[in-house]
Amino acid sequence: MSHLQSLLLDTLLGTKHVDSAALIKIQERSLCVASPGFNVTPSDVRTLVNGFAKNPLQARREGLYFKGKDYRCVRADEYSLYAKNENTGVVVVKTHLYLLVATYTEGMYPSICVEATESLGDYLRKKGS
Repeated sequence: MSHLQSLLLDTLLGTKHVDSAALIKIQERSLCVASPGFNVTPSDVRTLVNGFAKNPLQARREGLYFKGKDYRCVRADEYSLYAKNENTGVVVVKTHLYLLVATYTEGMYPSICVEATESLGDYLRKKGS
């Protein structure tokens, strides 16, 4: 298991309020690592990378189509994109090199998912990643 995958599992899934997580390389537009069973397709990668490439207001207005579901964007800015669909959601945090993706499902606290994902994003930015 790589250091990055260990980080995902320990800091995100370890909270019990993150269902799945992944790191996407922004430049290559490719999946770097993901939690077991989290299959992020090339189309999903493009959707997330483009969500940050667009004007955040546009992403917020249009929402996000991810993993076969339409999500309503509740936050979109230079570093963060939060979207929800009923009782599930996706949190995406941008670092220098990566998009950090975390999902939550019904019964999980979105606020804990957001806090854990943002904290890991801050850590990666401080490390220059």
